Amino acid sequence: MTDHLQRTREEFARQADSFASSAAISDAAQVARLVAAVGDLAGGRVLDVACGPGIVARALAEKAREVVAFDLTPQMIEKARERCAKAGLSNVVFVEGSAAQLPFTDGAFDAVVTRLSFHHFIAPERVLAEMIRVLRPGGVLTVADVVSSENRPKAELQNAIETLRDPSHVRMLPASELLALFSRDDLAIELQQTWDKAREFEEWLGIVAAPERAAPLRVMVRALALAGQDAGIGLRIEDGAIRLFHRWQLVSCRKR
Repeated sequence: MTDHLQRTREEFARQADSFASSAAISDAAQVARLVAAVGDLAGGRVLDVACGPGIVARALAEKAREVVAFDLTPQMIEKARERCAKAGLSNVVFVEGSAAQLPFTDGAFDAVVTRLSFHHFIAPERVLAEMIRVLRPGGVLTVADVVSSENRPKAELQNAIETLRDPSHVRMLPASELLALFSRDDLAIELQQTWDKAREFEEWLGIVAAPERAAPLRVMVRALALAGQDAGIGLRIEDGAIRLFHRWQLVSCRKR
């Protein structure tokens, strides 16, 4: 666990600038979708777990009484701080730490959100339990993450590509497995949404800011696409460029 946390810190320290400036990551429509899923409780005290460069935290802070932006990586916390300061927001608190051990009291938040994080967790069920612990009864938990194919060989191929691109990647879950995590007595699922987002391979590859990985991964993925292996993400060549899509799953729950 400690090795993985250190690896994740190192990866996202390198990615801080490119991740924060990525148009795909900061897509306003996707952020608005998550905020809308929180509903009226977005006006309360909200925890953004694995906040990254503060894209969701900033959007939530437009409505919330207070947002706590929480992340493992100091460089991401700093990007989040800069983003919120630039927007003139003073209701955001920034906290560094591990999502597997949240440093907050039971029931401290009206809503808890996280985006693009579950595929980086070694024990997502432990992180989920922590998010539920710090959520008050009647509070809302909203999670949005990219998911893999329900076809196991395709999912394994996709996850292998993801790990070669970013070693902090653990496993994208298929939607059925991700949703199963929320089938708990203390949660009531109120909303599920799925959508696909088109990506250009070079844009997606560039976010990790690791040129030493780019060339061999580009060769491998192009060969897969030419061989008709879509890896469950629609790998294909169009006008000489490699294209793919990422499938998103959003789930919003009420704590009983």
